[in-house]
Amino acid sequence: MDMAELKARLQADLAEAIKGRDQTVVDTLRMALAAVTTEEVAGKQARELSDDEVVKVLRREAKKRREAAEAFAGAGRQELADKERAEGEILDRYLPAQLDDAQLTELARQAVDEVAAQLGERPGPRQMGQVMRVANAKVAGGAEGSRVAAAVRALLQG
Repeated sequence: MDMAELKARLQADLAEAIKGRDQTVVDTLRMALAAVTTEEVAGKQARELSDDEVVKVLRREAKKRREAAEAFAGAGRQELADKERAEGEILDRYLPAQLDDAQLTELARQAVDEVAAQLGERPGPRQMGQVMRVANAKVAGGAEGSRVAAAVRALLQG
């Protein structure tokens, strides 16, 4: 089985960062590769992750960095907050671009229309779960779940 291209890119960039003595990039990529390896050995049988699965791991790690940065900033620990933000920005380089608000709203609108066609009526807040399933499939990782939920909720209440 081929090694996922994204994982290979992370490893190559790590080697480059080590040669360049860029400690922040080295630390961040080591952490990211450790998270990928942990995911690969989780479960009953070790396996190689696909690029999509590696993206999910990196997205989760980037989200942790954003949350940690907010927590540190809120606690007045600016230097730690800056470090977490820098790590998040490094991880963002390996993630697909996020949808902007207009694109996200359009995909949420399409999801509402699909569920409306299935139900034979316009869905309301009670059908949020159904609409979210369709919306998440359309968004396919192009936005965080909280943004998708906010867009869907706005359309269902509006």
